[in-house]
Order: sequence, then structure tokens, then C-alpha cells
Amino acid sequence: MKRGINKVTLVGHVGEDPKVNQINDDVKVARFPLATNEFYVDKEGNEVQKTQWHTIVVWNKVAGIIEEYVKKGDPLYVEGKIQNSSWEDNEGKKRYTTEINCDNFLFLSPQNQPVEE
Repeated sequence: MKRGINKVTLVGHVGEDPKVNQINDDVKVARFPLATNEFYVDKEGNEVQKTQWHTIVVWNKVAGIIEEYVKKGDPLYVEGKIQNSSWEDNEGKKRYTTEINCDNFLFLSPQNQPVEE
């Protein structure tokens, strides 16, 4: 098998307002944390909530839509792929990050829907 599949589907809540950077005239990038929750019952029978935080990255035109309509607390459906990267910090220490490169999303709250003209 030559190809693999790198596909992520998340449904969660936006952890803070997206941070948007204009890279140049044509390229814009938005980043924001998305929280997903799962629940399980521990050995004592107590329900436990476990929250995972994911860094979502959105590019270009879609980044502009995210910038305009997405705010902290909004429920969001996100599709994308996992991207890992590494770099050396100022002290020469190797650092790693895992992000979700979003290629599709859906608003899960009616107040976020863009108004069509």
C-alpha cells in the first residue's frame, strides 16, 4: 500500500477567539484551540469528564470566515489532517507541536451562520 489516510473529525467548542495573521497579500492563517470532551465511569462508579485540546489551523479564504464568525465558546465541527512539526527553541532545545490542518468545518450554532446576500 503506497498511500495512507490522514483524516481527523472533531466536534467541540472553541477555547478562545481565533488568532489571525496575514502572511502576505494572498495568504491568511487562523489558529484556535478546540476542546473535545469524553465521559467515562471510573472504578468507583463516578462519571469523569476528560477534555482534550486541539490546535486548529485554517488557511486563506476560510481563515477569513473563521475570523469573522467564530468566537470563544462556539460549537464547531472540524475535518482535517494531523500535522506534526518540530523546531529548536532559543535555548537549542527540540520542541514539537501537533496541529489539525482544517480543510472543512461546519457551524453547529445558528447564530454563527453567515448571512447570504
